[in-house]
Amino acid sequence: MAMPNLGLSNTVLEDAVDILQTLLADEFVLYTKLRKYHWNVKGLQFKSLHELFEEQYTALEAKIDATAERARTYGVPVIGTLEEFKDKTRLTENPGELPDATGMVEKIADDHEAILRALRDDIKTAGEDIGDAGLEDFLTATLQEHQTMAWMLRSFLGGDTV
Repeated sequence: MAMPNLGLSNTVLEDAVDILQTLLADEFVLYTKLRKYHWNVKGLQFKSLHELFEEQYTALEAKIDATAERARTYGVPVIGTLEEFKDKTRLTENPGELPDATGMVEKIADDHEAILRALRDDIKTAGEDIGDAGLEDFLTATLQEHQTMAWMLRSFLGGDTV
């Protein structure tokens, strides 16, 4: 593939791709956590959480694809191995840990919020340092999606239990 002429220097292109690949890793780790919790949730809220986790990982699957494709528009290959995701993510994993249903919701909400806090910095970098309005818009839309998903989870935590 020929390198696109986007009116951005190589350094700026590298910075933009780094932001997107880090976001991609964060989203993939969160996607994996959602799958794990979807498979393992139990208790009185099983059905509602099983469905909520599925809704969120399905939405994230589409966002992961959009993030990877956005990174490809800069003309470089995109990461795609578990090792690369592990190296690039800003999230933490806890292998062998399986929280109760409430703990699952809290951990997923915390991860969404960690991503959106990082996105605030990334948006600033995209606009002020990189000068890429398209990247800035993409990241802003992504922030809004994570904020909505976090809100849904936090709302679940604030509700009455059976």
